[in-house]
Amino acid sequence: MNKKIQLQDLGKKDYKSTWEYQEEIFKDIVDLKIKNRREELELPTPNYLLYVEHPHVYTLGKSGDLENLLLNEKQLEAKGATFYKINRGGDITYHGPGQIVGYPILDLENFFTDIHKYLRFLEESIILTLAEYGLESGRSDGETGVWLGVGTPFARKICAMGVRASRWVTMHGFALNANVDLGYFDNIIPCGIRGKGVTSLNVELGVEKVNEEEVKAKIIKHLSELFEAEFV
Repeated sequence: MNKKIQLQDLGKKDYKSTWEYQEEIFKDIVDLKIKNRREELELPTPNYLLYVEHPHVYTLGKSGDLENLLLNEKQLEAKGATFYKINRGGDITYHGPGQIVGYPILDLENFFTDIHKYLRFLEESIILTLAEYGLESGRSDGETGVWLGVGTPFARKICAMGVRASRWVTMHGFALNANVDLGYFDNIIPCGIRGKGVTSLNVELGVEKVNEEEVKAKIIKHLSELFEAEFV
């Protein structure tokens, strides 16, 4: 079992090239697992966490409804945004500047083989991080991600999640709104859920900008504790 997670901060990077990079790492890990089983080897499989910030982009999960995108091709272009239909779970979401996007590419056989537990741990890392800023957040029944004001008319999503897993290897991940222009969410029905809002950490704290590097460090601390992992 390899409980070390390699941290890579990719900085600002377009969605397509990051997706291709994820797929490359994902395939390498799966191929190594297949080789281990075929040749009865015990070569350790690596784990990664990619941090990235994307230019404006909308992505639709494999079970999503295209009608939840409220822009046509010309309108997307006018907003400086792109659109991709991808192979994660979940519906439509937005990525853009001021958003902390994390893509854990983990071999869960290094930790535990339970996808639901994996999702709950991702959510918990965000819930614990927000608590450090004095914000009470939680889960909304039947809706993956992290919310504020759960159970009230003012419920609002602050972190979206969508993952893919095969042979217990994960990809895609979470997107926490830190300093996001929330106007871009007006162009979609976020995650296909009507009647609920979206928020950002800086808005909730009433500040112009939060320190994103500080937030990322807090997430890593909590992921490390939850997964009993060492980030390198």
